[in-house]
Amino acid sequence: MTESQAGVAAGSQPQDTISRFAQTRSRTLDLCAYLSPEDMQVQSMEDASPTKWHLAHTTWFFEAFILKPYASDYSEFERDFQYLFNSYYNGIGPQFERANRGLLTRPSIDRILAYRNHVDEAIQDSRSHFDGIALHEMHSLIELGIQHEQQHQELILTDIKHAFFQNPQLPRVLAGEKAWSLQADCPLHWVNFDAGIYSIGYAGNGFCFDNERPRHRIFLEPFRLASRLTTNEEYLSFVESGGYAHPEFWLSEGWRILQLGSRSAPLYWRKLDDQWFQFTLQGVKPLDPSAPVMHVNYYEADAFARWCAKRLPTEQEWEVAAACGTAHPNLKDPPLWAPAATVGGDLRQMLNSLWQWTSSSYSPYPGYLPLPGAAGEYNGKFMVNQYVLRGGSFATPSGHIRHTYRNFFYPGASWQFSGIRLADSGP
Repeated sequence: MTESQAGVAAGSQPQDTISRFAQTRSRTLDLCAYLSPEDMQVQSMEDASPTKWHLAHTTWFFEAFILKPYASDYSEFERDFQYLFNSYYNGIGPQFERANRGLLTRPSIDRILAYRNHVDEAIQDSRSHFDGIALHEMHSLIELGIQHEQQHQELILTDIKHAFFQNPQLPRVLAGEKAWSLQADCPLHWVNFDAGIYSIGYAGNGFCFDNERPRHRIFLEPFRLASRLTTNEEYLSFVESGGYAHPEFWLSEGWRILQLGSRSAPLYWRKLDDQWFQFTLQGVKPLDPSAPVMHVNYYEADAFARWCAKRLPTEQEWEVAAACGTAHPNLKDPPLWAPAATVGGDLRQMLNSLWQWTSSSYSPYPGYLPLPGAAGEYNGKFMVNQYVLRGGSFATPSGHIRHTYRNFFYPGASWQFSGIRLADSGP
């Protein structure tokens, strides 16, 4: 989920789409309620963006892809915004340098909020006249914008968390003591799957991103997955055994990057007076041994798996396991060969706990075709040098995730809510 991915929506209901649009736009502002204008200005690294930029870019998306092309009576809010808040759509025009987004002290947050109101009113105004596009196609574009903004809602949290971690005061991202339950409240066991031919990829009538299609058949050798995510306690054993000091566990590129820095534990971990702490959305907390380890990058996840004499699952294995265990309404047809185990509740924390690294490089499915026009830039041009993550996180908006959803990041990325599920070859 580099901040946006192209999508396909079928069978959407216009009356529901406009309602969901309003709810999504409101939720984005709710996530920012605890932030000051100064908080929303900061950019802590090139991979992250200021909150203020997220608020503007998600608004720009609706303006650039819907209002300006199709609403004949739409009045553009400010011409410079097309340049300032375009992320990477070359088909639309040039973009302001990503690494310098934090330098945009102007427009002010008040001006950006006015921009959001201007666009929201235009989208919701049923009297707006849309030319050259059918009603259902227009609502499909709005649905794509909703899904795009939901991706940014999670990025707002990950990016501001990273920014706050640079502050010696280590402030809380969220007010109050709201917390998500991530406890691994059961011992780890292994769930086995037979070799066979399976179908993966999206096969429903609702929304999906174009990289989830087409549905196709694959062959898998026998494999097994850990019943839950790796915990802090388990990963701490790797840390305290000197896992970060032994090159035999690390991919060459990961080891090279490790030597350039000073990391000897996951991002946001700190050891004070022989006790481990972790920076969370609610501030600094003692490290919870039973909670899943999070904010590990691909190199760390792979090194831990090697240390355990295991491996990371492929994305195909992960999806087959998730589909067998969820009875998802959008699963058009079951696996062609039944798995050895009836998964049911045996696999825990598959969805909406933490993003789970797979060993699969991000690449197109057989027969993949990007969407036409600028929207086709969402996915296809990023299918190089990145790895796939599955499952969503506790910060992923409700209803946004599917077992076919393909997230992707560069292997060194650790500021996302990413964790580890071990895999192994079957008996």
